[in-house]
Amino acid sequence: MLFNLNELIFFSSFLVFIVVLLLIDLGVFQKNSHVLTFRESLNWTLVWVIISLLFYILIRFHGNWIHGLDSLSAIQDRITRFHHPITIKGLSLEDAISRYNKNLSLEYLTGYLIEYSLSVDNVFVIILIFISFKIRPKYYKRVLFWGILGAIVMRFLFIFISAVLIQRFAWFLYIFGVMLVIIGIKMGWEFLSDKKEEKIDTEHHPVVGFMSKYFRVTKEDHEEKFWVSRSGKIYFTPLFIVLLIIEFSDVLFAVDSVPAVFSVTLDPYIVFFSNIFAILGLRSLFFLVMDVMNRFHYLKLGLAFLLSFVGVKMLLSYFYKLSTNHSLLIIASILAISVIASLIRSVVIKKST
Repeated sequence: MLFNLNELIFFSSFLVFIVVLLLIDLGVFQKNSHVLTFRESLNWTLVWVIISLLFYILIRFHGNWIHGLDSLSAIQDRITRFHHPITIKGLSLEDAISRYNKNLSLEYLTGYLIEYSLSVDNVFVIILIFISFKIRPKYYKRVLFWGILGAIVMRFLFIFISAVLIQRFAWFLYIFGVMLVIIGIKMGWEFLSDKKEEKIDTEHHPVVGFMSKYFRVTKEDHEEKFWVSRSGKIYFTPLFIVLLIIEFSDVLFAVDSVPAVFSVTLDPYIVFFSNIFAILGLRSLFFLVMDVMNRFHYLKLGLAFLLSFVGVKMLLSYFYKLSTNHSLLIIASILAISVIASLIRSVVIKKST
């Protein structure tokens, strides 16, 4: 059974909360199409980060609500099922809940940090898509909003299907581990070889070809419209094609980001929550990264190390389980070193010019 009653109530409440936030974002604060300024994008980035941290606090003190755990046997069952690196032997129910919630909140925070960091790499791809298809900046916000809604649905399917496969076939986790190591090595090699991002072929992209073959498509610019009606027939606009390409790229992006979070926790709800909060912050992060993208030269190399680390962690999980605290410390250190090194490089270049 995918959901029990308590999980269904908590999960439904979470989705309602997310929908309300998105409606407020779309309908109140950002009604008109315009280019977000650096201040606006920074403020919204901080808002989403704060909301994500408030959810961490909720899990820290009430994480047992997610599965409705109110007994030692129920807590032990979840620890065993999802391989949490903790023990509650000899603890009272109150202490067991506290230890369980503390570990769960750290798993969420670590997963969020991984996903949010990897989102930066995804932002570079989205920027390339917009530039290649010559989309006007004032429409970026609209496309990203609907792209995020689609990403939430796709992540839900990807995460919970993966969770079922991992539960039924333990070896599936090692496939994820190998994938992450390969992707990490490939990303590192691209950085060291100074391989530039290839330009997107707007004429021969698979999504463009599919839409042109099976649907009516107009090449004309229709501002922020995704489709138009002509003589009673629906024609999809270039903006809608770009939206589909972004959704397609997010599916590819999820292939490395979702398994990376599964290296931290096998609880699909925590994987989903950390993914969704990272995705919600993606739109404001996009505009922020556009302004500072050249300052973080070594971030891609840091992400390569991060993916390789979590991949190796997955492959060695049968022999050695790294505590959630240590995982969080190592991941945060990798990201901090890459950011600090990038900033030092920017300062050195600026002084030399």
